[in-house]
Amino acid sequence: MKVVLTLLLLLAATHAMHRGKAYVRDKVCQEFRILGKENFRTLTIVANSRKYSNATFEEISHLVREIVSLAETCCVEGADPSCYDAGSSALSAKSCGRSSPFPSHPGTAGCCAQEGLEQKLCLAALQHPPQQLPQYVQPSNEELCQAFKRDPEDFADRFLHEYASSYGRAPLPVLLGSTTTFLSMVSTCCISPAPTVCFLKEKLERKTLSLLTLMSNRVCSRFAAYGKDKVTVSYLTSLAQKVPGASFEDLFPLAEDGAEVFSQCCDSLDEDCMPKKLSEHTAKACGVLATQDERFAGCCKGKNLMENYFCISALPPAPTPKLPQLQKPTNGQLCGEEGARHAKRSLFELARRHPSIPDAVLGKLYDASEKARGECCSAKDTSACLDSKRLRMGEGLSPFLEKANQLCGQYTQLNFLDFKKRLRESLAQRMPEASPELLGWLVEQQADFASTCCPPNSPPLYCTDKVSSELGEACDGGSCLLG
Repeated sequence: MKVVLTLLLLLAATHAMHRGKAYVRDKVCQEFRILGKENFRTLTIVANSRKYSNATFEEISHLVREIVSLAETCCVEGADPSCYDAGSSALSAKSCGRSSPFPSHPGTAGCCAQEGLEQKLCLAALQHPPQQLPQYVQPSNEELCQAFKRDPEDFADRFLHEYASSYGRAPLPVLLGSTTTFLSMVSTCCISPAPTVCFLKEKLERKTLSLLTLMSNRVCSRFAAYGKDKVTVSYLTSLAQKVPGASFEDLFPLAEDGAEVFSQCCDSLDEDCMPKKLSEHTAKACGVLATQDERFAGCCKGKNLMENYFCISALPPAPTPKLPQLQKPTNGQLCGEEGARHAKRSLFELARRHPSIPDAVLGKLYDASEKARGECCSAKDTSACLDSKRLRMGEGLSPFLEKANQLCGQYTQLNFLDFKKRLRESLAQRMPEASPELLGWLVEQQADFASTCCPPNSPPLYCTDKVSSELGEACDGGSCLLG
């Protein structure tokens, strides 16, 4: 596995792999010889599909053929040392051609305006933003076997491309393990005398790895979008909504520990990093919270810590218990040495009092609060600045928070058809003169937001954009100051 991961790290540079150093060529050729052409080719598909997540299968196929051909030609014994350099230069030139068959990127033109090594390095740095909503949908067992028997190699290539494109934020070792076991399952079960029984057995055996791929793609997407500080807040508010009776002092260290796991493992090439550290984190969470919440305790009963984590992450928000009156942070607290902690505590208090407010809304509030603290804590008159921002927030934010909390609360409690029916009835009461067409459009719009952004593992960037369009002026200039 370490050989495989070293190769993937090198392949991440794709068609501009060359760094102007002979050792890079030697390293790639060493891996090509150790792994063999087919394994090298397979891993090249995964690496480039992950990097160019919006590329078509045909574009990735062109790129893979060129990279494999380069290694196959220039890594044989006795090949001219200049072969690899010349080949990588030719790939860069082809990338800059008008009819380039490689994955397109808006930054390609800027790279192609440069020359030599700078051009290669620039092209190597290009990558597509990851898919916010995974597109891969697993076919039925029958469909899998039909495609596999029709053309095993094409089936494997297309699967690797689609799966790696959809789950490109999962750590490379997790992604590799998941794709390898899936293809092994298909090749075994499609020639089995009892395919249905075989698939059932194999899917049960790879359940934990499959869930780990899905979950790690989600948490690492959030980490990439938010960064360590904000992902700590996101995790804190999620725990506060699941276990609203727990204290800030109990939950904040767990949120910090979870964020540390993601920071260490999302980009790690250690195949044990994510499952090992996430299991250790789950044990800590269960040790702190299982005695405080029956649902949490239920998730912690299993022997498989990874599956316990999946159970915890899927817990819906809990009803808000009776809580003491909310104490808002003072201006002095927000700008003192513990200002950042007070801001996080304030968001924690808000989250457990509004258990169904989606993560994207809470994240938007935290961003605005940090912006306000940044502007006001260094201002000449700190208190006047903070008071002004509180005043500008006015009465517009609270109704929005209640609306978001109600919308997502109903989405969580009702099945989707009943949710849409309730939504239509509510909109009809508020807008008695609206046409059926307008009501239908509004229902679909709000239902789409709810189904995508209310769940705890919602895509962060997509939902942040949605929330920003709704919050609008209420948070401009950092005026959504917490408290």
